[in-house]
Amino acid sequence: MTTEPRTFPPRPLSAVKAVYARQAGCPSSFALAVADFEPWSEGVEFETADTSTVPGWSAAEVSELHEAFGFGVREELEELATLEPGTTVAVAVVLRSIKVHGVDSHPRAFRHAGRQAVRNALLEAYGPPPTPWPRLP
Repeated sequence: MTTEPRTFPPRPLSAVKAVYARQAGCPSSFALAVADFEPWSEGVEFETADTSTVPGWSAAEVSELHEAFGFGVREELEELATLEPGTTVAVAVVLRSIKVHGVDSHPRAFRHAGRQAVRNALLEAYGPPPTPWPRLP
């Protein structure tokens, strides 16, 4: 039986939402991002849309959040390629929008949101991973 090589993403995935919120006391973390995952040439291409700005935050601060999100996306996709042999990553990720909290948003939270966005895109593209059998209580 031959299986086709798996490519990520297999089709355009629009408006993939990722939230990273950790509020177990101080310090807390918050990041919300919406991104599109488009089939592209092999590798990872990352860009931000003009709409991904934050009122009241400087361009440098917002750029740092965008870069952290992109770093998280790349980190998670590198792990995907090593965990799923035969998976080719060929994706353009476009960060459409972000939401921040005035105190609790920072680059590390957006790095985690980038990783979560990839997980959410994988879930949308391929469904949940198979459940091991037998299922243990």
